[in-house]
Amino acid sequence: MTGALKAQLLYQARALGFADARVTTPDGIGPAGKRLRSFIKDGRHGDMAWMETHADRRADPRGLWPAVRSIVMLGHSYAPDHNPLEALAKPKRGAISIYAQGRDYHDVIKGKMKLLARMLTDAGAETRVFVDTAPLMEKPLAAAAGIGWQGKHTNLVSRTHGSWLFLGAVLTTAELEPDAPETDRCGSCRRCLDVCPTAAFPAPYQLDARRCIAYLTIEHRGHIAEEFRKPIGNRIFGCDDCLAVCPWNKFAEAVGQAKQQMRDDADHPPLVDLLGLDDAGFRLRFAGTPIKRTGRDRFIRNVLVAAGNSADRALLPAIERLMLDASPLVRAMAVWAFQQLASADECSRLRGKYEMREPDADVRIEWRPA
Repeated sequence: MTGALKAQLLYQARALGFADARVTTPDGIGPAGKRLRSFIKDGRHGDMAWMETHADRRADPRGLWPAVRSIVMLGHSYAPDHNPLEALAKPKRGAISIYAQGRDYHDVIKGKMKLLARMLTDAGAETRVFVDTAPLMEKPLAAAAGIGWQGKHTNLVSRTHGSWLFLGAVLTTAELEPDAPETDRCGSCRRCLDVCPTAAFPAPYQLDARRCIAYLTIEHRGHIAEEFRKPIGNRIFGCDDCLAVCPWNKFAEAVGQAKQQMRDDADHPPLVDLLGLDDAGFRLRFAGTPIKRTGRDRFIRNVLVAAGNSADRALLPAIERLMLDASPLVRAMAVWAFQQLASADECSRLRGKYEMREPDADVRIEWRPA
């Protein structure tokens, strides 16, 4: 019975648009929990405190739900129809990670996953559905299920779909036959390691999130350290570099459904259009996308870093206006961005105008002479 149920389940998953669907067990997570604890011990999670808080539950799916017997891992492709790195050659526009250019992937695939879970429920099993919303290590579980392997950049790589997969998990009490794990096929390739602008990989298969542009522009809540500002370039939300250069992407077909969900206003927008966004404008523009969850202040902080790297002096008036923003994050990056584009005389004039009235010590530090 369980064999027939699994076959029906995986058939329905593909009918719903999932690129891949396979099964593993809670034990399939293997040594990933131990690696996670080392990652946290070394402080490489940065200020993502939630990773540390729930580390024990992440280390074993049974810590999340003791009744789980099988885990149906699902991959939903978002492969682009172009090279994401092309956006980096347009410094007057903001580069947004491919996954964030459309509807929030949680909304896109969770409904489909609930339909699959209903099949298990109808068969008498209990289920839990998760899309990056619980302390669950999806990547090692997906590797254990055979969807792909964790590459040297620590992301999942599929022989069929490259690096472009959203992952979801249906935990169930049903006893389903597990699939065989995938073999690591990175070989001697190190393109993903070498392309990283901020040297975020201390070794193959290891990531220091504190140096990762995706972390810095999405998760990091504070000021972006000066050593990372130039390497960030025009990336204003996420980074696709290590994903985009993977040779296995040559087998990934662009997904028409994903393309239809892309939004024009999130497709590398002009920086000048973004610098004027207040909170209401930000929420309206990015409603329903992953970008909204980061919040306006952090997003404008990122846009200002890109503006400082743009060599576009036409942005100076908009940048100066942000020196009076309510957020210290924004004011600090406005000062830095202005100094990257303006002459020494222009910087001196504004320093006299704004520095002494600035209440925040971190912002005042940005006014130091070059």
